[in-house]
Amino acid sequence: MKFRFLATVVVLALTSVAAHAQAGIYLNPIAIRVSNSVADTGPFAFLGQGSTSQFFEGVNFGGYYNFFHQGQFEAGLDLRDAITRGNNASLNSFLAGARVAVSPFRLPFKPYAQVSVGTGRTSSPTSQLHTSKVEYGVFAGVDYTLNRHFDFRAIEVGYSSLQTISSSIVGGSTLAIPSSSLLSISTGIVIRIP
Repeated sequence: MKFRFLATVVVLALTSVAAHAQAGIYLNPIAIRVSNSVADTGPFAFLGQGSTSQFFEGVNFGGYYNFFHQGQFEAGLDLRDAITRGNNASLNSFLAGARVAVSPFRLPFKPYAQVSVGTGRTSSPTSQLHTSKVEYGVFAGVDYTLNRHFDFRAIEVGYSSLQTISSSIVGGSTLAIPSSSLLSISTGIVIRIP
């Protein structure tokens, strides 16, 4: 909770940095493939007993603020929250990160990339227990400008790593469960605030 407050304060403080800053907000569907190299066979298995991968679906919402502009290059911050479910388990990723975007073509395509860190909260499919751990990730995508206020997010692909809830964390199992890999894909609409 303290991280969310700090990230919000930083974003709001940066809104006064530059007069030509550009912001955008988005609310898009997201699919995440969560996988692990070791199958958890205990009662708190996040991916299901004996399973090494699972698909999660949900919504990804957030916003970005590009406060630096130099020619076709922009840089700023992104703050996002992805809420997903799969196999009766839940995954909530709250991330903040540095974002760069370029407009290298005369066409209205704008590729971007970002590096993010935050908190991932997971709950197992068989109980109400949950755990929150540090999550980090990298994301890349392409926005297509529709008009002054709307972009179509053609695609965003991301890779994250997170220690999910497991029988070794909650149940004290001797089997060590490593961090899970999260491969995400998203598309949708971005509302730009020039």
